[in-house]
Amino acid sequence: MLKRITIAHLKTGMYVKEFCGSWLDHPFWRSHFLLSDPEDLRQIQESTVREVWIDTDKGLDVGSGEAKEEVTRIIVPPAPPVKPVTLRDEIDRATKICAKARESITSMFMEARMGQAVEVDQAAPLVNEIANSVQRNVGALVSLARLKTADNYTYMHSVAVCALMIALARQQGFNEEEVQKAGMGGLVHDLGKMKTPLAVLNKAGKLTDEEFEIMKKHPGDGYEILQAQKSVSAEVMDICWAHHEKLDGTGYPRKLKGDAISLYARMGAICDVYDAITSVRPYKNGWDPAASLHKMSEWTGHLDMNLFRAFVKSLGIYPVGSLVRLNSGRIGVVIEQSQKSLLTPRLKVFFSTKANTRIPPEVIDLARPNCPEKIIAREEPENWNFQDLDNLWAIPA
Repeated sequence: MLKRITIAHLKTGMYVKEFCGSWLDHPFWRSHFLLSDPEDLRQIQESTVREVWIDTDKGLDVGSGEAKEEVTRIIVPPAPPVKPVTLRDEIDRATKICAKARESITSMFMEARMGQAVEVDQAAPLVNEIANSVQRNVGALVSLARLKTADNYTYMHSVAVCALMIALARQQGFNEEEVQKAGMGGLVHDLGKMKTPLAVLNKAGKLTDEEFEIMKKHPGDGYEILQAQKSVSAEVMDICWAHHEKLDGTGYPRKLKGDAISLYARMGAICDVYDAITSVRPYKNGWDPAASLHKMSEWTGHLDMNLFRAFVKSLGIYPVGSLVRLNSGRIGVVIEQSQKSLLTPRLKVFFSTKANTRIPPEVIDLARPNCPEKIIAREEPENWNFQDLDNLWAIPA
């Protein structure tokens, strides 16, 4: 029997079936579990969650008159359609999603490191929240997830690849069930790294040949973790196992070639590489987003170029955060994609090459009628040493 109760009546020994409210409101990555730890109860009581559904067949019941509602199943009303919004409107919510997602992925992965069973399907609300954010504005969460630290790289990389997979799946016209599979695969594609020794996983410098051989085991290790769960789809497992395979057969761990690599795994390879090369690491700076796409376009033996073209369409030729030069001599950073053309994003210009000085930030929409400005070149951030580049695109003028 399912019962809806207030937090005041919640106690250890009850089985939490579902939290009432947004996934962002409760402190756990799981959506249902046996409440056995008093510390978990305290965290729920201190959160903004006020009511939960409990399953009395799997845990303790409440006293007479304490339940607000009893049902044989939870009826979830259809969610309202997700409408596109500007980056400015989505950035705050995407920031909260990234913060909660980081906590959730960290908890999930640490359970895997400790050898505990990881119920991946419980991360479905997280994937759905990321999918909704990407649908509202693809640039907000994808770009925020690119801003990582050395301590949270593995976890935020998983969030970023999840978002990129969702964007790519939608660009190809996948139905929502397929989109969810793509997103879940992106979320857990590096789960096997939890079996990688920390000395290798967290090494600040370049790996030795021996260390790289150890690192190359993580796709297979992740596949084994997922294989133990009957509820994980074949597509999700394949993304985990084959996202480092390359079309020419030079990838790992199985050296698959061509059509032997599934569609979902080829998508995973593109999304994984893009986020890896655009992210700052202890031993290298991240590449500019637009420059990264240009370099990836030359890797014809590694990546599926048909999928890659769809990937570019999903992000734009100049993704959010790209540094570009205009025909006026001004330099700006991309803050929004245009619905009209991949070549006409919205920019925030802030530097004059003619005067060689910073200028007051100004937002320019290259897609507006009769706009005299146009992009003439990509710029490499390391050539300019702009210390506040991320703030420029993340904070509206």
